Amino acid sequence: MHDHILPLPDLRLESGETLAGAHVAYRTWGQLNAERDNVVWVCHALTANADVLSWWPGLVGTGCYYDPADWFIVCANVLGSCYGSTSPLDPDPATGLPRFQHFPRLTIRDLVAAHEALRQDLDLTDIHTLIGGSLGGQQALEWAVQRPDLFDHLVVIATNARHSAWGIAFNEAQRLAIEADPTYAAGQPGGGDDGLRAARAIALLSYRSYSAYGETQTDPDDELLREHRASAYQRYQGNKLVARFDAYSYVALSRSMDTHNLGRGRGGVPAALRRIGARTLVLGITSDVLFPLSEQRELANHIPGAMYAELDSRYGHDGFLLETAAITHFLELFYVPTFAH
Repeated sequence: MHDHILPLPDLRLESGETLAGAHVAYRTWGQLNAERDNVVWVCHALTANADVLSWWPGLVGTGCYYDPADWFIVCANVLGSCYGSTSPLDPDPATGLPRFQHFPRLTIRDLVAAHEALRQDLDLTDIHTLIGGSLGGQQALEWAVQRPDLFDHLVVIATNARHSAWGIAFNEAQRLAIEADPTYAAGQPGGGDDGLRAARAIALLSYRSYSAYGETQTDPDDELLREHRASAYQRYQGNKLVARFDAYSYVALSRSMDTHNLGRGRGGVPAALRRIGARTLVLGITSDVLFPLSEQRELANHIPGAMYAELDSRYGHDGFLLETAAITHFLELFYVPTFAH
């Protein structure tokens, strides 16, 4: 594994603003082969980081389907994240102070622009597979639309062509929780932590499913009147995120998700999806209430020659991180016609 930082020139954002002093943190594993065509590029989701081996075990890593012994694997931390790339916590070159809640608005296309700059710096002209789930899938789709000649294979899981009103509403509910914390508006390290704790509890309701909570969080004691298992679980997950993430980054990246619309300026979603030249696998999750199967089917219906499959999972949206054995099964079916793994 190798850790790197790529400085970027001042980045002109889709909003018209400029992100000054930008940089991208990324990691690589494995080696390029002689043909330089064994590249797997992973796009991460909302609160993940560039260390894909830590958050996608079972799919990426030694002995996994994407093994660094065979592949040159790249994962870049997205702009706005607090895991190494330029974020609201980094100083504005103009003032020397962190931008906190005044960080420029980023879109999915801005995140992809940073990936593209990194790709050019690495001089990668043939990417075998571009893969991502959720927010990572949104980035992968946008990049594949922009560069239909660059990617041989595209794998997107639990994602969509345009972020739905339902998804935006969930994100706004989380941001309202963060903004209700007075320390967020103060613009300070740790600002919004109490709000972020509540936001994570809200988010979990969209990431999991009724049946998953029923199986794992139902109280065994029928006489219980307080200290319910599900309540403790929500608090635990909120505390866990606060210990590793930042409220200002959470707001910035959730807003980026809201901007996702492949059809913007391209004559609509179907026309945009028809631009994709990569051989594509679309995976939906049967219990996903945040990115329902109808959104995956829309992708598969309009991407030329796409393969569509469903992960029968009780884990809801989080199944894209947990169902690695099932994902591997469908990858094996997907690659058979063109590639012997």
